[in-house]
Amino acid sequence: MLDDIMTVCNDRMSKVISQFESRLTSVRTGRANPMLLDHIEVEYYGAMTPINQMASIQVSEGKTLVIKPYDASSLKDIEKAINKSDLGLPPTNDGTVIRITVPQLTEETRKNYCKEVSKYAEEAKVQVRNIRRDLNDQLKKDKTIPEDTQKDLLDKVQKDTDRFIKDIDEIASKKEKEIMTI
Repeated sequence: MLDDIMTVCNDRMSKVISQFESRLTSVRTGRANPMLLDHIEVEYYGAMTPINQMASIQVSEGKTLVIKPYDASSLKDIEKAINKSDLGLPPTNDGTVIRITVPQLTEETRKNYCKEVSKYAEEAKVQVRNIRRDLNDQLKKDKTIPEDTQKDLLDKVQKDTDRFIKDIDEIASKKEKEIMTI
């Protein structure tokens, strides 16, 4: 049972890290990245479908995304979905592929994106701390656990929490460095 508690702790905190990393993929860095389009879905034969399942997405010359649909008839729908999205980059349709040019970020925009990364990091840290609090409450309420074992488990939960928060800080720092690199 005690191992189960620690496994649950690690699993839940690992999921927070995964969600945080996936959320960071939507933050622009000034370079073209196919993951910028991951959150955009296109209505395709009555179902909402992610662009990356409908088309190949490649980076050309480091700052242009080239989207080539598997089905040429979906080209207009993909273009419309990109225009409606919060991407803020205009697509260019040449009849066979869609090109999206990712412009260089200004210094002010870079700083704003860094603030956004910091906000996401803080939200992830709060989630990890909430998991710690829940597990601590669960351990303290369980009267079948001896006091020494309970104290050891609380220490382990705290060490795991510290490790995951450090990981979040490192990931955020790496992303901020990537954003600020010209």
